[in-house]
Amino acid sequence: MQYSVEPGLYAIGQPDAESDVFVTANYKLSFDILRKSLKGFNAWILVLDTKSINVWCAAGKGTFGTDELVRRINEVQLHKVVHHRKIILPQLGAVGINAKAVQKQTDFKVYFGPVYAKDIPEYVNAGYKKNDKMRLVKFTMLDRLILTPMEINPAMKRFPIFALIVLLIFGLQPSGILFKDALSGGIPFLLLGLMSILSGAFITPVLLPFIPFRSFAVKGWITGIISTYIMMKTTNLDILPAVSSYIFFPVASSYIALQFTGSTTFTNMSGVRRELKVGLPIYLVFTVLSVMLLLVYKLFQWKVL
Repeated sequence: MQYSVEPGLYAIGQPDAESDVFVTANYKLSFDILRKSLKGFNAWILVLDTKSINVWCAAGKGTFGTDELVRRINEVQLHKVVHHRKIILPQLGAVGINAKAVQKQTDFKVYFGPVYAKDIPEYVNAGYKKNDKMRLVKFTMLDRLILTPMEINPAMKRFPIFALIVLLIFGLQPSGILFKDALSGGIPFLLLGLMSILSGAFITPVLLPFIPFRSFAVKGWITGIISTYIMMKTTNLDILPAVSSYIFFPVASSYIALQFTGSTTFTNMSGVRRELKVGLPIYLVFTVLSVMLLLVYKLFQWKVL
C-alpha cells in the first residue's frame, strides 16, 4: 500500500523562475492526474507529505494543512526557485489551509484552482479565474456505484467474525456445540447480515440523494429496516430472534452507510463528527440489546427460564 510520491518539488517541462507552482498530495494517483493535466506546461509541482492520502481526505484529516504547506515551502526554499509569490492549490484542499497564515509565514499568496485538475489549462488561460463549472463537484450515481466495492470489501472482511459468533450462539447447547442447530438457527441471521452489508454499503450509496433525511446514519437505517423487513418475509424466526433482528440489522446497515462519509461530497468533517457522537452510543446499546435477546432466547430453549 505504499502508493506514494516522495514529498518535495518537481519540474514539469522546463520551468523557470516565472513558472506557476501547483500544490498536491503525495498520493501517487493525485500526483499523476495533476502531472497529466499539466502536459505541455512548464510548471513546478510542490508535493506535500499527506501520508499517501488524497488531497480531499488529507485536508479533512489535517495532513494537507497549513503547517505542512509552510514547512514544505521553506524546506524546498521556494522563494529561491521562483520570483513570484503565488502558489495554486486544489479547491478541495481549502478546508485544511489557512491562506492568510500561509502568506504571513512564507510571503506566498494562496490561490485555489479548479476542483478537477483537467480544468487547470482552461483556468490558467482565463487569467487564473474559475467559472461555475470549475467550482462544482460532480457525484453522479455512476460515481457512487464505482466507490461501493471500497465499502463492501472492509465490511465483508469482518463478516467471518460475525458469522462465527452467530453460529456459536445458535449451536451452543448444554451438551456442547451442535453443528446442525448452528446451521438451522444461524443461516437466517447470516443472510440478514449479508443483506445489511448490501443495504449499507451498496444500496444507500447508490440511492443516496433519493433517501430521505440528510444524516448518513438515518439513511442507512432506513434502507436497513426496509431490507430487514423484506428478508424477514422469507424466514420463519421465533419472536425473540425476530425482534433481535429488527433491532440489530438496521443499525448495522446504518453503521456501514456512515462509513461512506469518507467518500462523498454530501457532508463535511463537522457533520461526520456529530453523526458519530450520536450514532456510536446508539449502535453499542442496540447491539448489546440484540445479543441479550438472543441469550434470553437460548435460555428459554434450554428451559432455564
